[in-house]
Amino acid sequence: MANSPYSSQTVGIRIASTSDTEALVHLINAAFIVERVAFDGDRVNLEGVGVLIRKGTFLVAQIAGSGDPVACVYLEPRTDRCYLGLLSVAPEHQGQGLARAVETAAAQFARDAGFRAIDLRVISPRAEALVPLYTRLGYIETGTAELAADVPAKVPCRYVLMTKSLR
Repeated sequence: MANSPYSSQTVGIRIASTSDTEALVHLINAAFIVERVAFDGDRVNLEGVGVLIRKGTFLVAQIAGSGDPVACVYLEPRTDRCYLGLLSVAPEHQGQGLARAVETAAAQFARDAGFRAIDLRVISPRAEALVPLYTRLGYIETGTAELAADVPAKVPCRYVLMTKSLR
């Protein structure tokens, strides 16, 4: 991992199981606290993460000798494409290459499963920080979409849509 104190010997990436649900809720909510500029409350809860684990796949990164995941990403099949969401890195481990590591693992997982592309969305208040990151990881902007009407945003928001070819 470039610019990282971690190596492949110290960080392992694996598929999450239902026993990881509580740790995933804590990790995701800690990482997504930056979205409070646009939304109130936690990003996920136990029930929601449980549904996602049954619907798709979470990959988690753990530091050797550590119990809880320090990063994760969610993948969900959508026909011949894969949706990537909830890319999360524990605040104390951000800026050390873990986002790149879990995204790289996610892309390989999706490629191995036969998907032709990965799609993601970024909320517009976070686009300035996140679009350049995803661009460096090989994603391109494909447009925008409105938030669902039942999503209570504190500021005007839309999604910036991005995709990455896996072929």
